[in-house]
Amino acid sequence: MNGQEIAVKKLSKKSRQGIHEFQNEVILIAKLQHRYLVRLLRCCIKRQTMLIYEYMPNKSLDSFIFDQAQSTLINWEKCFSIIIWIA
Repeated sequence: MNGQEIAVKKLSKKSRQGIHEFQNEVILIAKLQHRYLVRLLRCCIKRQTMLIYEYMPNKSLDSFIFDQAQSTLINWEKCFSIIIWIA
């Protein structure tokens, strides 16, 4: 994409997520454009089912909330303030 780094999410044939859920994700993300949420740049549903997002070099927020291997997990108070701030 013109030299821009991207992240791609492809629907696996083994995935439990079906095409309907995948389409709902596209609609939801398109409606939730926010400066602190990853932007959906493109999607493809006909040939290969995939979403193309802007690339986030510092991982996504969920890795700091849920990834037990992270040494920098955030506490519930900080997590709640982020949720309120985004909402």
